[in-house]
Amino acid sequence: MRNRFVRNAKDKRQGERFSLANAFACATCGIAHAFKTQRNMKIHLALAFLALVFGIVLQIETWGWAAIALAIGLVFAFECMNTALEAVVDLVSPEYSELAKHAKDCAAGAVLVCALGAVAVAAVVYVPPALALAGL
Repeated sequence: MRNRFVRNAKDKRQGERFSLANAFACATCGIAHAFKTQRNMKIHLALAFLALVFGIVLQIETWGWAAIALAIGLVFAFECMNTALEAVVDLVSPEYSELAKHAKDCAAGAVLVCALGAVAVAAVVYVPPALALAGL
């Protein structure tokens, strides 16, 4: 069976098509790799699960579910991009490099910014129904 993942130069020259199914398979492998290898991705998953539980318990509104889903998706996406960037930096710069450090730090910073945004979304979505549940 032909390698379904990486298109090589010969495939491109010959006009080989990379099917949509292969593209989705590659994306799924990338997400799975991030979950298997990245501690922070596992932390994000645990927090996403808690966010869903809180949403059910607090019976948040439809707009709140949309905001929470978007925040969870963005954090996962940014963590995948951070993982990809770190892999590429390690590939092209196996020795220590100040530029490589800056690239990795900036990518990690982007995940942090996204995670802080998710916390802000959580505050807006969860605090009002939590206060109402507490009778405040």
